[in-house]
This record gives sequence, C-alpha cells and structure tokens, in this order.
Amino acid sequence: MAACDVCGNDYSMAFEVHVAGGAVHTFDSLECAAHKLAPICDHCGCRILGHGHQTDGKFFCCAHCARAEGHTELTDNA
Repeated sequence: MAACDVCGNDYSMAFEVHVAGGAVHTFDSLECAAHKLAPICDHCGCRILGHGHQTDGKFFCCAHCARAEGHTELTDNA
C-alpha cells in the first residue's frame, strides 16, 4: 500500500501522478490530487479544475475573475 501525499491515508488503490520535471506524487483520491496539483485562481482562490484562463502569468477560474483583476480581453463565451 502507498500513503497519500496530501492526507497520509495508506490505501491499497492509491495511484501515482508523474508531472513535468520528473516529480512523482501519490494520492488516494482525485480530490487530494486536485488539492495538491491544480492551479489556484489569482482572484478568488478556488482550485481550477478545467482549462480556466491564463494571461500575464496569472491563472483565473473564469473571465469574471480575470476582469476583476483588469484583464478585460478574456471572455467565457465567444
């Protein structure tokens, strides 16, 4: 069994995620994987689980949050 990097649960169905740069993480759930690896919105602080938006080196969960930070060129719908 392997222990989750986030919660420490020793779980027989744990899985590994190999990320760019060679790091390897072990998780017992997608929730723990998202908590550790998903980017955080630079406006509201939520985890970005979809594509989100990126501009000027910042990540946003939606165009609303991007606009709140002055990035008016981004939209959620075309």
